[in-house]
Amino acid sequence: MAKINIVLHEPEIPQNTGNIARTCAVTGASLHLIRPLGFEPDAAKLKRAGLDYWDKLDITYYDGIEDFFSKNKGKMFFFTTKAEKNYCEADYSGEVYLIFGKETKGLPEELIRSRPEDCVRIPMRDTLRCLNLSNAAAIAVYEVLRQNGFEGMH
Repeated sequence: MAKINIVLHEPEIPQNTGNIARTCAVTGASLHLIRPLGFEPDAAKLKRAGLDYWDKLDITYYDGIEDFFSKNKGKMFFFTTKAEKNYCEADYSGEVYLIFGKETKGLPEELIRSRPEDCVRIPMRDTLRCLNLSNAAAIAVYEVLRQNGFEGMH
């Protein structure tokens, strides 16, 4: 069974993080939040979006991207509109980290340039900027689950 980790690098909108937390809870994925956050972790909007699933969630906070990398190893996939590889072309077996950038800027350019082989994109129309963060995370998680036969899901 794949171990799924959703990583949010400096998320800014509490409702998106709350929705992603709910996706993590219902799929068994772990949530990793890299500071600084654009909101307080106890924000009412964050809690409301996550509903009553907070006690069913494995969540870890980090003080910057270096802190995250120093504590986690495994297959890392960086979701960006700048990637050449389609997200469906990646192999999501084993432990995987699905890494997303902040809503207004995405992932840091230097990170994307340093690991182009680990970057994937969700296809969309050329004329539009990007999907909503929580929608992109859900798409990614369910592709991992699909590739692994929805093991553990009913």
